[in-house]
Amino acid sequence: MPSINQQIRFCKSFDGTRLAYAVSGEGPALVKAPHWLTHLEYEWQSPIWRPWIDAFSRNRTFVRMDQRGCGLSTRDPAEISFEALVRDLEAMVDAAGHARFALFGHSQGSAIAVEYAARHPERVSHLVLLGSYARGALKREPAAGRADELQAQLKLIEVGWGRDDASYRQMFSSQFIPGGTLEQLNSMSELQRHSAAPETAVRIISALFSIDVCDTAAQVQCPTLVVHARRDRRVPYEEGVRLAGLIAGAQLLPLDTDNHILLHQEPAFGQFFGALAAFLPRGAGSGAAAFAQLTAREGEVLERIAQGLDNAQIAAHLGLSEKTVRNHITRIFDKLGVENRPQTIVRAREAGLGKG
Repeated sequence: MPSINQQIRFCKSFDGTRLAYAVSGEGPALVKAPHWLTHLEYEWQSPIWRPWIDAFSRNRTFVRMDQRGCGLSTRDPAEISFEALVRDLEAMVDAAGHARFALFGHSQGSAIAVEYAARHPERVSHLVLLGSYARGALKREPAAGRADELQAQLKLIEVGWGRDDASYRQMFSSQFIPGGTLEQLNSMSELQRHSAAPETAVRIISALFSIDVCDTAAQVQCPTLVVHARRDRRVPYEEGVRLAGLIAGAQLLPLDTDNHILLHQEPAFGQFFGALAAFLPRGAGSGAAAFAQLTAREGEVLERIAQGLDNAQIAAHLGLSEKTVRNHITRIFDKLGVENRPQTIVRAREAGLGKG
């Protein structure tokens, strides 16, 4: 596929706060709701986030933003509140000019996405939530001592966030991506410093502790897909299940991973993007582009599988050895989360492959 470029743009929110947002790819719009720990420029080079950007931008116009207090947006806004974050999303979407779009919410961005979808049902066609929750940490009937633990986390951020010594920040990195490589863990640690100043990070997290969209979730009208890691260390799996139960007709997809941020080298990453392609309308990601987790060669092999060719025929068509074809097919099975060839054919033909 052609190389993807991003355009960084700016707009003003309701109170004059500068908001930075980025646009990449072409096609129907997919908007990512804001969450903390972002920096549009740093993410473009990140071994964690760049695979996400590439996958979302294939055959779609992908729009994401730095929330107030983070990245290229105003770093020290007068107000940091849940209501302000929702209104920031409203301002950014209006500036980007998309009348109707699919909306993706990750972590606390999911609560912002739920609130937006409930307020603007005419604009959100589909809602996708990952690592989501309806209730902030202080709204979950915390056990004795939980509030003290949360306050201790805030103190760690306050004293250790901006230091050259990364040991304080590594605690957070290991919660977000416990399965990360050393490069990915170090990148996550650096993103923390790039994203927000320590005092701003404390303000943001404090505001998130009291989120509650339980009542709002029942008002969501669009098709909704809730995806959650079974062993998520940042947001308990039970919170994702709870949110899915609050939204009428929502689908729940558990993922077998520890990572709150899915990593491109793990099967869960491919399973998520496969589910996304199946969930969104065909126009928002059909054909080979629907399988964003596959390499170009794997996409070619998948097309031949969908046509009903056997391994020898695929090898002849693509000028490969049968052993190489078998290796490609093994990786395709792993990335799509399927067990056999018939399941693969069904998935591929549902996405429009196999017509050649």
